[in-house]
Amino acid sequence: MRYPNGANLTTLIASLQACAQNKNLTKGKEIHAYMLIHGFLTSPLSLTSLINMYSKCNKITDALAVFDDESTQNRNVFAYNAIVAGFVHNDMPKSALESYMGMRSVGVMPDKFTFPCVIKACSDVKNILETRKIHGLLFKFGLELDVFVGSALVHSYLRFGFTEDAHQVFDELPGRDVVLWNAMVNGFAQIGQFGRAMKVCRKMGEEGVVPSKFTVTGMLSVFTMMGDLNNGRAIHGFVIRMAHDSGVAVLNALIDMYGKCQRVEDALKIFEMMPEKDIFSWNSILCVHEQCGDHVGTLRLFDRMLRAGVKPDLVTVTTVLPACARLAALMHGKEIHSYMIVNGLEEGGVDEDVDDVNITNAVMDMYAKCGNMREARLIFDKMSYKDAASWNIMIMGYGTHGFGGEVLDLFSSMREAQLKPDEVTFVGVLSACSHAGLVSQGQEFLVQMQSQYGVVPTIEHYTCVIDMLGRAGQLKEAYELAVTMPIEANPVVWRALLAACRIHGNAALAEVAAREVLELEPEHCGSYILMSNVYGAFGRYEEVSEVRHTMRQHNVSKTPGCSWIELSDGVHVFVTGDRMHSEDYLIYAVLNSLNARLYEYGYMRCLMSSMTIHRM
Repeated sequence: MRYPNGANLTTLIASLQACAQNKNLTKGKEIHAYMLIHGFLTSPLSLTSLINMYSKCNKITDALAVFDDESTQNRNVFAYNAIVAGFVHNDMPKSALESYMGMRSVGVMPDKFTFPCVIKACSDVKNILETRKIHGLLFKFGLELDVFVGSALVHSYLRFGFTEDAHQVFDELPGRDVVLWNAMVNGFAQIGQFGRAMKVCRKMGEEGVVPSKFTVTGMLSVFTMMGDLNNGRAIHGFVIRMAHDSGVAVLNALIDMYGKCQRVEDALKIFEMMPEKDIFSWNSILCVHEQCGDHVGTLRLFDRMLRAGVKPDLVTVTTVLPACARLAALMHGKEIHSYMIVNGLEEGGVDEDVDDVNITNAVMDMYAKCGNMREARLIFDKMSYKDAASWNIMIMGYGTHGFGGEVLDLFSSMREAQLKPDEVTFVGVLSACSHAGLVSQGQEFLVQMQSQYGVVPTIEHYTCVIDMLGRAGQLKEAYELAVTMPIEANPVVWRALLAACRIHGNAALAEVAAREVLELEPEHCGSYILMSNVYGAFGRYEEVSEVRHTMRQHNVSKTPGCSWIELSDGVHVFVTGDRMHSEDYLIYAVLNSLNARLYEYGYMRCLMSSMTIHRM
C-alpha cells in the first residue's frame, strides 16, 4: 500500500477502519508506518484508530504499545474507550477493568461508549459489586436512560441471575428498541430460563418490534438447548422470509440447532451453502459431527478447514482431539498438540486455572487412548496442578494397555496427593486388575470401595470383577457374583461371562449365560456370535445352525466389522466387503495375495472360520 505525500488524515483513518473490519494486519501495519513517517500520530483520532485496528486484528499487545507510547500522549476518552473495548474483544476483562480504573484515576470522564464495554467486563469476571457501582454512576452522568448502556446492564444482571434488577432497568427505559429486547431474550436464554425468553419474544412481537438477527440467534439458542426441532424449523422459515439467511451468525446458529437435534444432514446442507464461513462456522459443524459420533467425518472436515486456510482456535482443537482419541489417530493428535504449543493454546501446568487443566487433560487423554503412554506420562508429570480427571485418565490408560503395576502405583500416589478416588477411578483400577490378572487385588478393591472410600459399587464395577474372574478361569466364582450381587445383572455382565466361557471352553455355563443375555437383549448380534463360536469350538455344528436360525427368526444380522488406518493423507475406514474405497482393486489384490501365502503355510482353517463368522 502506497500513499502520495498529499494523503490526508481522513483517508488514512478510513483505511485503518477497513483493515480492522477485514482483520488485515499487514496493511494496517503499513498505514501505521506511513503515519509515523509523515507525522500523523499527533492526532487523537489516529491513536484511537490504530488501537482499534490492532485490537480487532487480535494484536492487543501492539494496541497497548500504541496506547502507552510516550511520544503520543493523547489519551482522551476515545483512546481509553478503544483500549477498553480492545481488551473486551480479546477476552481480557481484567485488563479492561484496570484500564477503566486508570481512566478514572487520571480524571478522564467516561461516556456512553465506555460503560457498555466496562459492564460486560464486570460480567465476565463476575464482579457484581462493580456493576452496581457503575449503575449508580449512570445517574451521576445522566446516562441512566441510554438504551445501549441499559441493554448492557440488563444483560449483565441476567448473567448474574438478578432477574428482578434486569426487569427494573428494562421497564424504566422509555425507548425500548430491538437491542434492548434482544438483551432480555438472550439474557434469559443464557441462564437457562427458556420459558421467560420465549415469553419476552412473544411480548416483543405484540408491541410491534421487528426481530433482528440477534433476536433470531437468541431464540435459536433456546430451541437448541430444548432440542425443539419443530420450533427451530419455524425460526428457520422466518429467517428465510426476513432475508436473515445471509448472516453468518444466524447460519451458524442454525447449524448448531440442527446438530443438537441430531439432524446432521440439515446442518451440513446449511454449512455447504454458506458463501462465507468463519471460525465459528467450522467449529459448529465439527461439533455436530463429533457429538453424533462421526469421528472420521470430524477429522475430514478438520483437514478441509486447514486446506481452506482457516486458523484453528481452542474450541477447534478441543473438539478434534476426542475424535483423534477415539480413532487412535496418533499422527493427527500429535500435529494438533504441536500446533497448540506453537500458538500458545496449551497452558496446562502453568497455574490452577480450570480451563488450562481441562485442555491438558484432553491432550493427555488423546495420547493415552492412542496407546502412547510415554507421552501421556510426560504431560502428566509436568502438570503443577492435577484434578481427579487427570489421575483417572492415566489410570484408565495404563489399565487399558495392561500396565497393572503402574495403575496400582498411581492409585497410591493419588491417595498421597489427598485426592479422593471416585467411581471412574475404581473402574480404571478394576479394569487394570482384570487385564493384568491381579485377581486378589481386584477383589480386595471391590470390598474396599465402599468401606474405605465411600464409593458405592455400580454395575460397571461388578462387570469389571466378573470379567476379571472369567479371564482368570474362575468361571464358577464369576457366575456366583453375577447372580448374588446387589444390582440386577445387565446384558454386558452376561456377555462378559459368555466370552470367558468361550475362552475356557465351558459350554454348559455358556448356555446359561446365553439364555440370560438373549432374554434381556434378543436383538444384539454379539451374543449370538459368541454362542456360535462356543458351539463351533466343540464341533457342535447342529447348535451352530440353530443359532443362525434363531438370528434369522429375530431378524438379527451381524454388524459388519469395521477397521481404520491412519496414513499421511488422513484416516481410511473399511468395513467387511467394502468396495467404496478409491483403491479397492489394489487393496483386494494384496489381500488375496496374503490369503494365498497363508494357505501355503496351512492357515486355511483359520481363514474359513473367519469367513464363516463374517457371513453371519
